[in-house]
Amino acid sequence: MTNLLLVGSGDIALRLLPLLLGHYRLYALFRDPNKIADWRSAGVTPLLADLDDRPSLVRIGGLADIVIHLAPPLPGGSRDTRTTHLLAALSQGSLPQRFIYISTSGVYGDCGGEAVDETRRLAPQSARAALRVSAERQVRTWASRNGVNASILRVPGIYAEERLPLERLRSGAPAIVAAEDSYTNHIHADDLARIIVAALRRGKNNRVYHAVDDDEMKMGDYFDSVADAYGLPHPPRLARAEVQRVVSAGMWSFMAESRRMSNVRMKRELGVKLLYPTVGDALEKIT
Repeated sequence: MTNLLLVGSGDIALRLLPLLLGHYRLYALFRDPNKIADWRSAGVTPLLADLDDRPSLVRIGGLADIVIHLAPPLPGGSRDTRTTHLLAALSQGSLPQRFIYISTSGVYGDCGGEAVDETRRLAPQSARAALRVSAERQVRTWASRNGVNASILRVPGIYAEERLPLERLRSGAPAIVAAEDSYTNHIHADDLARIIVAALRRGKNNRVYHAVDDDEMKMGDYFDSVADAYGLPHPPRLARAEVQRVVSAGMWSFMAESRRMSNVRMKRELGVKLLYPTVGDALEKIT
């Protein structure tokens, strides 16, 4: 059976398990030993290691035929050292045949609401997004040099029933007035798991895909839709400059960037049929 290594053991990795179990022999990296028992009982072989501690990764060299890299970069610096350490460890021994890297839509920066496909020039505007660009470039260079079939998924805002901005709505945090608001992009967590599997099976060599749904929503409309579904008040709408003054810098980095991401390549090449083409479809089922 083919060996598949999950790097990153969060929510999306958990959603992947039922799609992968029985088809692959599953391994996963953990730096928290308290998680190991639950994952072992789910049918995964846990490996205690830390992407920030390169020597701890020695066991994964030559282990995996397929790697799904879900781990975020370590904040700070200009290079994603976690990806550096992972690729170095995987290079010790037989190389994987497939590598899937989960990146972010933030690599494009603010596009002024323009339609964006996978060929657009990268222009990250936050340190977090710049580290994702670093990771993407490392993966593509390593894969090209070593003959590994790599796919990169650029992922926008992930949501699910447990990942909705309910506390933000209850707190009365503001949104931007419609005329000045930013376009935002989303993907349901279950659809993201399915897109990852589709990329694993049908992704083209060293190819980028947008893992995004069909919606073209502005951020305030997204907040309003969630509020309506849960019987909560709509957030107050303020001018763009005023919102920037009252929200955190981290929140503003999400609210300020505006783009409409195309999923044509994802659908055409990966054959993905979304469970939740729009946020409204998901909210109707959730509530």
